[in-house]
Amino acid sequence: MADFFVTYGYLGMGLAAFLAGSFIPFSSEAVMATLLATTSMDPVLLLVSATIGNTAGSMFNYCLGLLGDADRIGRWLRVKPRQLERAKRWVGRYGGWAGLVTFLPILGSAISIALGIMRVNWLFVLSTTFTGKTLRYIIVAYTTLVFV
Repeated sequence: MADFFVTYGYLGMGLAAFLAGSFIPFSSEAVMATLLATTSMDPVLLLVSATIGNTAGSMFNYCLGLLGDADRIGRWLRVKPRQLERAKRWVGRYGGWAGLVTFLPILGSAISIALGIMRVNWLFVLSTTFTGKTLRYIIVAYTTLVFV
């Protein structure tokens, strides 16, 4: 599978990040670390493609949340009701600022869905989500480059 992402380079990184940002369990961090460690790809362009792809994945979840019914969405996307309720509490407490932590494993997808369900301003969600994901990928890239 790593060959696929190496072959498609920045687009492959963006696709991996989109999958990881959506409700599909996937490790874009591992893809980024592999690409940084085994290729001569530009770390800044990898960071940009990962951030855009991952943000797009979260906004995809947000749009699914706009469809409404939390129970149905949870069943479709296999998000446990407990996770979705916890995410809704986060959104109730922090509003659009919850977008900053949509990078968290498991809970991040639920938060992005809850942001849509609760109809939080999409532009604010986009900006906080983009910011949180950028910071996360900076840490992944920096850590990889320092230790490889």
